[in-house]
Formats: sequence, C-alpha cells, structure tokens
Amino acid sequence: MNTQGFTYLLKHPSKINEEQTALLENVISAFPYLQSARVLYLKGLKNQDSFKYNQTLKTTAAYTTDRSILFNFITSPVFENTENTEVISEEVEAKSTTDTSMSETEELEIGKPLSFTSNESHSFGEWLQLGTVSPIKREESESKKATKFKIIDKFIASNPKIKPAKKEIANFTISEPVETDYSNLMTETLAKVYLEQKKYENAKKAYRILSLKYPEKSSFFANRIKAIEFLEKK
Repeated sequence: MNTQGFTYLLKHPSKINEEQTALLENVISAFPYLQSARVLYLKGLKNQDSFKYNQTLKTTAAYTTDRSILFNFITSPVFENTENTEVISEEVEAKSTTDTSMSETEELEIGKPLSFTSNESHSFGEWLQLGTVSPIKREESESKKATKFKIIDKFIASNPKIKPAKKEIANFTISEPVETDYSNLMTETLAKVYLEQKKYENAKKAYRILSLKYPEKSSFFANRIKAIEFLEKK
C-alpha cells in the first residue's frame, strides 16, 4: 500500500474493502506502533463483519496511548453506521423469534463485532478490563476504572430485582441518602460482552435486568436467556 492509498483511506475509512484490510494488516506488521494503521485495520474488519474484530479491538487498545480517543473513534458516525446497525438488530430479533433452526451461537451473535455507543464507556472498559492482551502503556485512571467494573460485577452477582421505571419523579429530602442505581449501566452491549467472555451467568442476569428495563423487548431477552441455557448444556 502506497502513501496515496493510505491517505485516501484515512479520509474515507467507510470504503475500506477486504483487499485493503489485508494490505493494512501488512502495514501493521511492518509498523506495529503506527496507530492510524491499526484503527484503519480495525475499521476494515468491522466493514467485513469479521470474527477477528473483537480481539483486534483489544490489541488496538493495547497499542493506543489514549484509549478515550479510540473509544471516540469507534463510536463516531464515520465508524458506526447507526441506521444499518438498527436494521440488522431488528432482523436478528425477528428471526430469533421465528427461526428455530438457528444455532445458539448464531442466535446470540457470538463472535460478531461488538458495537459500542458513546454512552457505553463502561461496557467498553469491561471488554478491555478482562482481556488477555496487556496494554502497552497503562493509563493513570486504570485503577479507578477497575473499581467501577468490580462494582458492576458485584451488582450482577447479587441477582438484583429491578422494578420497571415509573414516570413519577420521587421526592427526596436532603438528609435522606440516595443509592446509585447501577442498573442504569446495563446495556445489551454489556450483556454481549459477558457472552463473549463466556460469563454466561452474568449474561443471563444482564438480560433479566434488561427485560425489566425494557418490557417491550421481554420476549426477545427471554429467547436469549433460553439460548444461553442451551449453550451451557453443550
């Protein structure tokens, strides 16, 4: 890949095809600390819906000096096609409720590239926190992030029963302590992260919490829980 081609991809990452993705992998092999090449390669894998994406995301984070920059990039419109993602999610949800021939892995989308939104920094951190790839340079705030993720795991392990949110706003007095509701940190992406990490109990509990948060999707989450249980028996 020449300089002109590389510059073009920097300006048009959404157009990276399979052949260019392979060429970018060669660039990374020659220049492992070239972060721009790594994020372009990551985008190429995302474009191809490659099974290599999730692990490559961890590796890219390890070579990234500031992970917040990487997070901002993978949640930006140029990296994520939100409309297409929503359509795909709707198709998968519809198919999972009607097609009984799908395997549990297919139904749960295990191995599919994880998609994070801009308000899911905790899910992104959880994915990296339990990764097998050690970061090249740790951030100073890593210990603080680890503490927050331990709190989330403790919340999941306690098997909480969350009541559906009400429209009424409760009144609190100044002297009355207010506990943080960590269920607000629960997202479908975090549930998928647990699946990728094979933390099936956490994944099931996550889907139960999501079912209470979003009653309109309760049947979808119930199907996911059943698929996990079948997967555990194999």
